[in-house]
Amino acid sequence: MSARTALARFLGSRRWVMRLAPAIVRVDRHLHRLTAGRGTLLRLAGLPTVRLTTVGRRSGLRRETQLLCLPMPDAVVVVGSNWGRPRDPDWAHNLRARPDAAVTLDGARVPVRAWEVTGAEYERLWERLVRYWPGYGAEREWAGRPLPVFVLDFRRSA
Repeated sequence: MSARTALARFLGSRRWVMRLAPAIVRVDRHLHRLTAGRGTLLRLAGLPTVRLTTVGRRSGLRRETQLLCLPMPDAVVVVGSNWGRPRDPDWAHNLRARPDAAVTLDGARVPVRAWEVTGAEYERLWERLVRYWPGYGAEREWAGRPLPVFVLDFRRSA
């Protein structure tokens, strides 16, 4: 693990960093735009990311969000931590309403079919996610809710 990745993992479990979420998201959005999608704050830290594109469940408009992801064969896993806030992020509600979405991964836009993990599979995957990104454990505690976990499957896309 690189020093940048270790620092990101350390900072990712600090509450004061979560309070900076709006500024971090703005900077990341500008960085993404300036680098034509090749640069994000997480990527600079050596962490894999995807740009998730959903359709707004009420607006019907395209919505994009940059997310940390856990790569898996034929899929990526994302967590609806919402920076440790008490409610699920909008993108999670959008995926529940319309599971067909897209991710931009390494510059390529890929259609995906999302499914929310539950039960024993959730517990198994949650353990792996917290080892991967310890901040998820802190964010779940701060949020006071279970954090939704979604598999974005490349094989099941429409």
